[in-house]
Amino acid sequence: SHWYGNFVDNLRLYVRGGSGGMGLPRLGGQGGKGGDVWVVATKNMTLKRIKDKFPQKRFVADAGANSGVRALKGERGADKEILAPVGITVTTDEGRTLGDLNVEGDRVMVTKGGSGGSLYSAFQPSKGEAKHIRLDLKLIADMGLVGFPNAGKSSLLTALSNATPQIASYAFTTLKPEIGKLIYDDYKQISVADLPGLIEGAHMNKGMGHKFLKHVERTKQLLFVVDVCGFQLASKTPFRSAFEAVQLLTKELELYKEELLSKPALLVVNKMDLPDAEDKLAELKEQLQNPAEFSDLLPEDMIPQNYLTFRHMVPVSAITGFGISHLKSCIRQSLDEDAALEVKATHREKLQALRKQSQGRA
Repeated sequence: SHWYGNFVDNLRLYVRGGSGGMGLPRLGGQGGKGGDVWVVATKNMTLKRIKDKFPQKRFVADAGANSGVRALKGERGADKEILAPVGITVTTDEGRTLGDLNVEGDRVMVTKGGSGGSLYSAFQPSKGEAKHIRLDLKLIADMGLVGFPNAGKSSLLTALSNATPQIASYAFTTLKPEIGKLIYDDYKQISVADLPGLIEGAHMNKGMGHKFLKHVERTKQLLFVVDVCGFQLASKTPFRSAFEAVQLLTKELELYKEELLSKPALLVVNKMDLPDAEDKLAELKEQLQNPAEFSDLLPEDMIPQNYLTFRHMVPVSAITGFGISHLKSCIRQSLDEDAALEVKATHREKLQALRKQSQGRA
């Protein structure tokens, strides 16, 4: 149900409540109610994990027990719990919201079990409800900026945005990213999030770095930002060229959660107003065409297993405004491209389901 590589940000599941148990007419016995199906927010869970663990994507609760001479009141069927990540919206197939999972332990009932047979139903039980539901990862923005602290991300966000970027807060997380809104001539809006600075070794740092990387999951696409002339974080840390910065950022994402790298990515080369920027840009282009040839510039443990291919590489200067409108149109193009693919994929999925249904009837 997702369209890029292996990053799963939405899932469609089949759920069915348990059937009720049979009633017992001669003694007026009542059958047990069927179990319900719940989605429960759990720590360290991902949609990809659900998909891998339950490839059939079917979740059915237990049936209620029949009424019998020994137990006139049939026992209730056990509920089925689907363990899901925090920060999820649960909807029907048509998009109606059933509930939100914002914090660990939040629960949403998605389908009810059938009632047991009793005097009122001529002792016949009813079946559990069956339906498809969707689990959607709540997004904080369409695009997420990924870059080291000096790359000029916040001035880039300001240059792109129609209004001053706003600090946003969300029910499902403590981190407060800055969100800029890009507004196009046809009034379409695209949101871009600047997530607090990523530093080398973020994947090892359970604090800020880890939170940062968690937020990258909640954007549709990634916007890498590097300083064309490279950077040095502190006098004690080594100087890193723009090419090295790209590989280090890639490595951080890979070490945190490899499937993040299957999201579409664009590369913004900022600070083109600096002297020597043109030469440095030419050098970066050449290196990115053959990254493996230049990877000996990096320490062994910082070389990514797979190099990222960027959909667009856009040189800009956030300060002078050079390249900004071109960048806006690249962002739009990349998101539109994926929206079209997603519509196709959903369409295909529904067709397959209809085919299966008609085969089932045949």
